[in-house]
Amino acid sequence: MKPPSELRVSRDRRTLTVTFDGEEPVALGAELLRVLSPSAEVQGHSPDQRVTVGGKREVGIARMEPVGNYAVRIVFDDGHDTGLFSWTYLAALCRERDARWQEYLEELDQKGLSRDR
Repeated sequence: MKPPSELRVSRDRRTLTVTFDGEEPVALGAELLRVLSPSAEVQGHSPDQRVTVGGKREVGIARMEPVGNYAVRIVFDDGHDTGLFSWTYLAALCRERDARWQEYLEELDQKGLSRDR
């Protein structure tokens, strides 16, 4: 998959706008990116090991680091830095943002977790 034509972090560090050629820009919140990080810490090594991460409403993007020609490492201001966001995964998050966010909110509710610390 081709890389995005633009990755832009907002001034408040709370939003990453992703643009792929021929597509409209999509704003992905730092909280969504953090709680859906593709890292083993969040995703586990199998679906039954996946962790629902709460308390990240105020998380921001500290920096981004390119990883070859296939991904970007997003370093969050809470110290999380192990997720490599491939272009394919970012494209999926752009396409499925609203559905994945709703699933996350439902998981929080089911597990008695909060978006706040």
